[in-house]
Amino acid sequence: MNINAIRANLAVSISELKKNPSGVMKEANGRVVAVLSHNKPQSYLVPAELFEQLDLDELIEDLQLAAVVKSRMQSKEPPVKVKLSDL
Repeated sequence: MNINAIRANLAVSISELKKNPSGVMKEANGRVVAVLSHNKPQSYLVPAELFEQLDLDELIEDLQLAAVVKSRMQSKEPPVKVKLSDL
């Protein structure tokens, strides 16, 4: 059984969203809404106010750094030991 985590307090089907998008956002009351298709999250609606608070540049940089770390951890090269005080 494949269970998908829904990372929102409110979840609606795409059909519900199509019927009454304003009502869905009103019910969400400023919170994120998960949009489901066949009971699986397909997208998330983020209120404009919350979206504007996000620092997307910092998030993108963090994701890029995480990809570098993952790549280096999977490489066959031996790790380099460093002291925290040397950084």
